[in-house]
Amino acid sequence: MRGKTAPHHRIPNWPKVVMDPSCILAVRVAHRRAGCWSDKMALGTVRFLRWSMDFVTGYRPTSGTLSKNHIMTEEKWITRFIFLESVAGVPGMVAGMLRHLKSIRKMRRDHGWIETLLEEAYNERMHLLTFLKLAEPGLLMRFMVLGAQCVFFSGFSLAYLVSPQICHRFVGYLEEEAVITYSKAIADIENGFLPRWTHLKAPDMAVKYWQMPEGHRNMHSLLLYVRADEAKHRDVNHTLGNLDQNKDPNPFSAKFRVQVQNALPSPGATLQSRSNA
Repeated sequence: MRGKTAPHHRIPNWPKVVMDPSCILAVRVAHRRAGCWSDKMALGTVRFLRWSMDFVTGYRPTSGTLSKNHIMTEEKWITRFIFLESVAGVPGMVAGMLRHLKSIRKMRRDHGWIETLLEEAYNERMHLLTFLKLAEPGLLMRFMVLGAQCVFFSGFSLAYLVSPQICHRFVGYLEEEAVITYSKAIADIENGFLPRWTHLKAPDMAVKYWQMPEGHRNMHSLLLYVRADEAKHRDVNHTLGNLDQNKDPNPFSAKFRVQVQNALPSPGATLQSRSNA
């Protein structure tokens, strides 16, 4: 006779480090100036995609005089979030997959890049799954996501084979736009434009994933956590875009950070060496 099994609480493959509340609130909109032609091409592509997504999701800035069709409601914000995260989960997986295949093909180590890229893809997927707990997309929305994913996956894969550096710069600019989007949604909640989200509780999935403390488990706090993740992806990809794609180690790898910490002399050793000099 089969007995009842206890409910299983799955531990994430990449558990989130508990974020400092002051760091979450300190996130700001930032922009890396496009200097060379490759940066300008990446930025131009992002701006075109931003315009396309604005058109699809009915997004308009909240400042100025707006018609009723252009006011961002809770439903429109969720639609935008779902569409955004369904696309944002592609680059990290594609880059990690291609670097994984390259490592096998050339029979050499990857210096920690794959780990960070797959973690980014996992994090973006968690954003999407969290927002899906708040709204169920319709058939049209699912069709648009499918089409966007097919086109974006194919295009980004080819682009990454040609120039990984430009692709990381592209993702950095894409994440800049994500930070802008979430910052505006947060401002809308704070200004009372989204009354249904004022006291809306965050899904249990989000509470467990971000380890949200008591008293900070509402929609406003959830968007703060998501924005902080996007700001991290922004900075990580802009940094990766500055590196030699074939030789430089990934400075965000957990193993690399440990090696750096072990290589640095301890304060006590430094003082002792100075006293013996």
